[in-house]
Amino acid sequence: MPPLIESQLAPGLLLAMPQLEDPHFARSVVLMVEHGDAGSFGLVINQPSNVRAAALLDSLEMRWRGPADERVWAGGPVAPSTGWILHEPLEGVPAAGTIDIAPGIALSTSPDKLRRLGAAPPPRIRLLLGCAGWGPGQLGTEMARGAWVHAAAEADLVFDTPASELWEAALRSIGVRPDQLAPTSGVN
Repeated sequence: MPPLIESQLAPGLLLAMPQLEDPHFARSVVLMVEHGDAGSFGLVINQPSNVRAAALLDSLEMRWRGPADERVWAGGPVAPSTGWILHEPLEGVPAAGTIDIAPGIALSTSPDKLRRLGAAPPPRIRLLLGCAGWGPGQLGTEMARGAWVHAAAEADLVFDTPASELWEAALRSIGVRPDQLAPTSGVN
């Protein structure tokens, strides 16, 4: 397999390695949305919060008509009050305010989309608050130090794997046995 070219990080998944000591990213799986010379942006997709989707939408004077126990996810430590809607692509819904990240994975950001998706949520949806971000060159440096590995962003893995199993499942998807990983020197 040829080495990963850094420009190929998005779309994809970043999997935190044991030596990554930042508590925001321990055993995290980050869906990479953008990566370029200006920096990188992604969403942590395996950290459910204690906030229920219905409570969040109620606070925004919107309705949640999905499962009552649906949680909001902690998308990362940057801009923790900024909302993101990760969902399966939807037919018949205007494309404005939505981008396709990878096959079967779309991202919406507008309040109108949140209102519409909250009123009729698709089976595959995650509401997230916050995001992960890296300045120019920062992510490349962290990867060179062994803090992250890259995996393909697959909709089944992203939406259908329980949060508590996602990190290990994503590692196995690239042939890495999680039980054989040992931390090396720390990376912040």
